[in-house]
Amino acid sequence: MTGATLYGLKSCDTCRKALKALDAAGIAATFTDVRSDPGLAARLPGWLEALGAEALANTRSTTWRGLDERERARLASDPAGLLADHPALIKRPVIEAGGAVHCGWTPAARAALGLG
Repeated sequence: MTGATLYGLKSCDTCRKALKALDAAGIAATFTDVRSDPGLAARLPGWLEALGAEALANTRSTTWRGLDERERARLASDPAGLLADHPALIKRPVIEAGGAVHCGWTPAARAALGLG
């Protein structure tokens, strides 16, 4: 694998850990903060198609707990709109590499990126 793009929050420890591991493995990674990414709304439909709304939305986050029931219902009816309106709800990191999209820094995501 030659390169990857990692999307997350610059203050996220998991994102920093993922960037460090990718660098140590020799995978050039570009970081994009989802809160300031002007192209986020255009990326979300592809991520949702690849991963699904349940996998992409962090329903255990403080942001999720702060939403009212009407906003939470948008996860089923308008997931792209909900995540665009509240980028901190996106489970981190989202990694695009080798034509695939991975979400979270899980053992499965690391294995798919060749990091065992």
